[in-house]
Amino acid sequence: MKLSAFKKYTTLSENLVFELWNGERVPAHYHLTEIGLVEKNYIDCGGKIRQEKKISLQLRTADDTDHRLTWEKTRMIIDLFEEKISSVDAEIEIEYQWTTIGKYSLEFENNKFILIPTRTDCLAKDTCGIPEKTPESCCGGGCC
Repeated sequence: MKLSAFKKYTTLSENLVFELWNGERVPAHYHLTEIGLVEKNYIDCGGKIRQEKKISLQLRTADDTDHRLTWEKTRMIIDLFEEKISSVDAEIEIEYQWTTIGKYSLEFENNKFILIPTRTDCLAKDTCGIPEKTPESCCGGGCC
């Protein structure tokens, strides 16, 4: 989900609800501790140079169980980010502390934001000679 879609969906309810893909809810007293533009420049295992930009939103829960983040406060944080850092409309990546810090993509359904686990994948399957139906690891195909 891009930042523009996230902003649109935030106005649909007073308190924003986040839920993990498995149905477990992010506690309602979470904080949006940071929003940032993450730029990644890298080379894949096939030698292709790649660039990626994502908007990172970090969610954290603390001991202040009465805290609730409203859509107005969320929009204020996003507006400040767009004014001071970047107005790029990139894909959102959620950072959330669950069993470890995880990175999740974001979907919206039934008036909730759903955190979907991200996965690694080989970006150069054609160079590595990996058929599409093999495991995600490029190095498992012997190219690394």
